[in-house]
Amino acid sequence: MLAGVAVGLADYFDVDPTIVRVGFVALAFLGGIAVPLYLAGWLLIPEEGAEHSVAEELLAHERAR
Repeated sequence: MLAGVAVGLADYFDVDPTIVRVGFVALAFLGGIAVPLYLAGWLLIPEEGAEHSVAEELLAHERAR
């Protein structure tokens, strides 16, 4: 819902996005690993229709400097 990470993972694994969201919530309560995983997904998974992820765009911008 925030960055589309759960929906992107659900589409990739062909499961319901609710299952992925519940998994993120469970991981958040069981050690808090969900927050870094979600942020990594947001940075590394490109938006639908985009060729590059946010991280790739940031790296390309820095290399162009």
